[in-house]
Amino acid sequence: MKLALFDLDNTLLDGDSDYCWAQYLIERGILERAEYEKKNDWFFHHYKQGTLDIHEYLGFQLAPVAGRPRAEIDAWHRDFMEAKIRPIVHAGTRPLLASHDGALRAIVTATNRFITDPIARELGIEHLIACEVEEMPDGRLTGRAVGTPSFREGKIARLHEWLATLGLRFGDFAETWFYSDSHNDLPLLELVSKPVAVDPDSTLERHAGERGWPILRLRA
Repeated sequence: MKLALFDLDNTLLDGDSDYCWAQYLIERGILERAEYEKKNDWFFHHYKQGTLDIHEYLGFQLAPVAGRPRAEIDAWHRDFMEAKIRPIVHAGTRPLLASHDGALRAIVTATNRFITDPIARELGIEHLIACEVEEMPDGRLTGRAVGTPSFREGKIARLHEWLATLGLRFGDFAETWFYSDSHNDLPLLELVSKPVAVDPDSTLERHAGERGWPILRLRA
């Protein structure tokens, strides 16, 4: 058996779905640009440094949709997919995913499930490991994350949990692949048998060079 795992933002997408979602909400007048971008830049700095508090960031990220009727935010997301996501799917993304037909495939992302579930379905990926969001019985989001965030080492913990729900273990696979752009994904990249750096940040590019990992360029 083969297992193929894919990061989403800046890997399968030529951009960050979190950032695109915020820009979409700003353009709709739901968020105030200057206030939001100042705080987001602070989080992004810590992300690049590897010091991001993922729980704090998820609370910030989910606040604009917390408590709103689910039909309303789902309608926003459908418009968001057309306006922001489809234009940034790399031309090489679907061929890359197709090259792993026959493998067990999953997107493994630190972005929350509300944003990423429709994107995974758009790309035809059967399984998604994402930061989970608490829902009320009527489908409204509380703005709180639940469970282990799928960030850094948390991606490994969530991967093992997911495989267990399928009656599988990581060791069952003869080949394990993971594609990512970020040094924050080094724990999972070092776990798999076939790590691939995709348009990597400078830290990951240096690490890939030292380890002899292949580097894939999807950006034109």
